[in-house]
Amino acid sequence: MSTAKFIEVHVGDVVSLRKPHACGGTDWTIVRLGADIGLRCDHCEHRILLARSVFERRLKAFLSHAVVPMPGDTVDPGVHADPDVADDRDPGSTPR
Repeated sequence: MSTAKFIEVHVGDVVSLRKPHACGGTDWTIVRLGADIGLRCDHCEHRILLARSVFERRLKAFLSHAVVPMPGDTVDPGVHADPDVADDRDPGSTPR
């Protein structure tokens, strides 16, 4: 019995499809995963849904991969990427 092999994709990946979009853009960002793959054209921001099987046939190349957290990684909710944002855990804190 064979098992289906799926191409591993993540939200935020940027891909190139075999045919250009009507606007002339060729790069697409993945915005939804499931039985259907949601894509957004990077040129005109138009959104489409493709069945996973159709997406896998039309996929030409990965242009960039999204950063995916590894299982078991923990994120400290008090750590912010922006140093001007105050810590949410202490209501009296001042921006760093």
